Amino acid sequence: MAKVHGKKYNQAASLIEKDRIYSLDEAVDLLERTNTVKFDPTIEVHFNLAIDPRQADQLVRSTITLPNGTGKTKRIAAFTDIGNEAELKKAGVLVAGGDDLIDSVLQGNIDFDIAIATTGMMKKMGKVAKVLGPKGLMPNPKAGTVGDDLLAIAEEITKGRFEFKNDKQGNVHSIVGKLSFGNAKLKENIEFFVKAIKSARPTGIKGSAPYISTVYVCNAMGPGIRLDVNNI
Repeated sequence: MAKVHGKKYNQAASLIEKDRIYSLDEAVDLLERTNTVKFDPTIEVHFNLAIDPRQADQLVRSTITLPNGTGKTKRIAAFTDIGNEAELKKAGVLVAGGDDLIDSVLQGNIDFDIAIATTGMMKKMGKVAKVLGPKGLMPNPKAGTVGDDLLAIAEEITKGRFEFKNDKQGNVHSIVGKLSFGNAKLKENIEFFVKAIKSARPTGIKGSAPYISTVYVCNAMGPGIRLDVNNI
């Protein structure tokens, strides 16, 4: 069954020409004109990649810190075994601890958006892997959330660093800021993200084979605007 949209959405969608691919300047300008909500909406980017997610050498996964942040604050939990809980909390970490934090998570206390851990604590994290793993919260070296300098990791996350990776359909979905950022900052963030996706091209995509099929940007709850990535 086709999805039924409201009047505001349809009015916004009418401003976008069907099958047209927009330049970055045009797309960002349309974000303001196609806003359908009264609050400050999140700006999203959606990549469809010509990859086979079943193949290990065609997976896309990396971390990124956008030049102007995402506009979203992350609540950080730090699993540490070096006794620096007070220092971490002073740096903006919501909750920090060792065995006590693991016990708290096992009791169902998961009021955080991202978890980081020292290398030493990872030996004990198996206890909470089944709890944090399905929620996408398990610390992972590939995501840059495991290391002995948790203060540095927390600082990067506070600045807006986050992980992006493809889903089972070969897509990458993310946020790139808030509409209130204005055109210049949104353009800079989107351009930076497109370049990061290009840099993350898997080794399994050989030669001149196409890699990025389509890219759309949109307001949350707004219509998609297809972006011309060949000129970025």
